[in-house]
Amino acid sequence: MENYINPEFGLTQTQVDERVKEGKINSQPKSKAKTISAIIRDNILTLFNILNIILALMVIFVASYRNLLFINIVIINTIIGIVQEIKAKKTVDKLSLISQPHTTVLREGQRQVINFENIVLDDVLILTPGKQIPSDSVVIKGEIEVNESLLTGESEPLIKRLGESLLSGSFVISGEGTVQVTHVGVENYAAKLADDAKVMKKLNSEIMRALKLIMKVIGIVIVPIGILLMYNQIVFQGLSLQAGVVATVAALIGMIPEGLVLLTSVALAVGVIRLGHYKTLVQELYGIETLARVDMLCLDKTGTITEGNMEVLSLEILKNEKNPVQGLRALVANVKDDNATFKALKDYFKGEPPQWRCEKIIPFSSARKWSGANFGGFGTYIIGAPENILGSQYHSIRDKVETYASQGNRVLMIGYSNSSFRGDYELPDNIETIALLPMGDKIRPDAKKTLEFFHNQGVTIKVISGDNPITVSQVAKRAGLWDSDHYIDASVLTTDEEVRRAALTYTVFGRVTPNQKKVLIKALKEAGHTVAMTGDGVNDVLALREADCSIAMAEGSDATRQVAQLVLLDSNFASLTRVLMEGRRVINNIRRVASLFLVKTIFSFLLAIIVIVANKAYPFVPIQLTLISTLTIGIPAFFLALEPNKNRVTGYFLEYVLKKSIPGAMAIVVNIIVILILGGLVPLTKMEISTLSVILTGLTGLIILFRVCQPMNSKRWGLFFVMTAGFVFPILFLENLFFLVQISEFTWVMVAILIVLLIGIYPLIKLFTWLVTLIEGYYFQWKKKEKRA
Repeated sequence: MENYINPEFGLTQTQVDERVKEGKINSQPKSKAKTISAIIRDNILTLFNILNIILALMVIFVASYRNLLFINIVIINTIIGIVQEIKAKKTVDKLSLISQPHTTVLREGQRQVINFENIVLDDVLILTPGKQIPSDSVVIKGEIEVNESLLTGESEPLIKRLGESLLSGSFVISGEGTVQVTHVGVENYAAKLADDAKVMKKLNSEIMRALKLIMKVIGIVIVPIGILLMYNQIVFQGLSLQAGVVATVAALIGMIPEGLVLLTSVALAVGVIRLGHYKTLVQELYGIETLARVDMLCLDKTGTITEGNMEVLSLEILKNEKNPVQGLRALVANVKDDNATFKALKDYFKGEPPQWRCEKIIPFSSARKWSGANFGGFGTYIIGAPENILGSQYHSIRDKVETYASQGNRVLMIGYSNSSFRGDYELPDNIETIALLPMGDKIRPDAKKTLEFFHNQGVTIKVISGDNPITVSQVAKRAGLWDSDHYIDASVLTTDEEVRRAALTYTVFGRVTPNQKKVLIKALKEAGHTVAMTGDGVNDVLALREADCSIAMAEGSDATRQVAQLVLLDSNFASLTRVLMEGRRVINNIRRVASLFLVKTIFSFLLAIIVIVANKAYPFVPIQLTLISTLTIGIPAFFLALEPNKNRVTGYFLEYVLKKSIPGAMAIVVNIIVILILGGLVPLTKMEISTLSVILTGLTGLIILFRVCQPMNSKRWGLFFVMTAGFVFPILFLENLFFLVQISEFTWVMVAILIVLLIGIYPLIKLFTWLVTLIEGYYFQWKKKEKRA
């Protein structure tokens, strides 16, 4: 230690300011949250918005202002997206503030509570039980017992005395000590251990990949199609510049699924807000989607299945005449030990202690491994490690102790003697073993129910720990984990290949190193699983970084919280059930309503190609498509996206959505082709063709909406009827606004075409659904044959 600092006074404010100026502060990783300006920018400057703005300028250029309605929808959508994302950001910021760790520092003789990041080099910290050690330090006063399991995975406590070093990320179990900070920021041991996790992780998001592909394809095809279509409408169809531009804009806005991107952002943002109510901090938006796809959950034992505390599992009385229960109550009432073991004893041996006068107490010491008290005429009671208390007489109870130990339990013995202690810290003579206390990790009350929930949901559980594999297996068994006896000691796995093979074979892993945890997660991913990992220690960081979905406990290390996508602020494993259900609700609903948006994109793209090749006039103007998309896609999508949905997410997003949207899109295209052909034979005017196209496309959209709403309930029936009424109203009363022929002016030919095609809509959708399924089946058969070959 280079600088001596008075442990009774600490640093002066001048010394603190000097160190801050020199950059010797305990800097923490920057927040992952977007700024408000970034949220606004990212919502406004999207590819789809830019394309819509260009199309709006084209409409303004030809003075067809009535057809600008679509840009108002784009503006409203953008505002909704910004508002929801800012609201989600405020929720995240509030939860992040709550989860910030604090410590007690001594400066100018006064105790202050500050954030970890405000610690400077040489600061004097006061550490008490339950506190995390924020920076590498050295003990300058007192003696404390620490747990370094967050760093090493080993839960055995260590005693730290004057001059001994403490590692950042470990926890104080008992005692109180004054320490001086020796490293800050990136120089800390925990920071160096986490350094391997700082490589940028590729986001595992099916939805993001699908949206990027859709945007890429549209961005490539929209310009050439637009040029060809405009040329066709003006040169070959003889339309005016205004009519040609309007027709082209109508085709192009139909290809842009701008609401799909907005819907995804809003649904995820609402998911963030809802999870905030469940005390879950979402640090990465698309982590919600990944969690919804999880089929493999890897858990750490300590802090996840267990509370991180000990509990008495049973009491085996060997000599009841010595009053072991009363003796234990007397010990608990008089011995002031503040370690995990004594806390467990206090919880187990409740009740009124005997009114025995305590004449001498010897507190617990890690060197002695026992504590005790003398109660005069009632004798001396001792509790601790059997081999340390009995010495050469340990063989008398060895078999019993080892039987308990083989089950992964820690065993304490209760000793009794008529004599008092010899000297200050010596055991009395003639100690008898009157009881044995097997102790184990305290299982969280709802762990069994939670594990059962995941099992029923088709999620496989694996427990990965740095502790003894037998201990971990027994803990898992007590928590109700299936195949908990299928365990392995990872210390015998000497190569990565052995670890990979074990990952697919065993359920419980003990004595796992941080790097082995990472290899285990990677092996499970390579086997085709979507893997979630929970952890609370720095030793979990590499595995969390490798996992598809990383979940940290707020009570764990700061490094763990920084790399995790989700943080459970109540550090409650049971919260994962609600988090999983929320993730599934969000992603299933996005998948379900995304097909509505792609129906319009697909039919607009195909129709534009057909019109160019067949040399026909485009049958829509922008305002008509705005009407159809608003009532059959936009408004319903936002309502459906917020409904409950608990099904596990499987398959590829784009593949699923295309399968659902192609039948409806093809039905619309076939209907419009028939209208264009018949319109040329009868003949029909351009407005009559347009009117029939609008009515049939809108009604097809409503039928698709009806199918998406299945199974129907009162809310969905209400939504469907309102959207139907909203579409019928402008057809009947606002025909001039939407460039439609009045119903009263329909010719018998128009009525006949409308009736025949209306009857055929549903059979067409069923036919194309069958064809898509048939093609999909042939494709999968071909893929299987290719794999065999």
